[in-house]
Amino acid sequence: MLEYVKIVLMKVSFDKRLFEKELRKGLNLLMPAEIKEFRDWCYRNFSKIYEPVLNRYFVDFSG
Repeated sequence: MLEYVKIVLMKVSFDKRLFEKELRKGLNLLMPAEIKEFRDWCYRNFSKIYEPVLNRYFVDFSG
């Protein structure tokens, strides 16, 4: 599921609203053990354009 969520985010990264919507959905689909890897991947790939969005959704997942 993690790879699927990554692919979806890459495809919608052109639009902030879609990105945020799919990020939220992705977090609900992932297992707790996958979230840290997902968070790290998101920050590596999207922090330049969506850091405030990432901070809002990953505030509860600081691990």
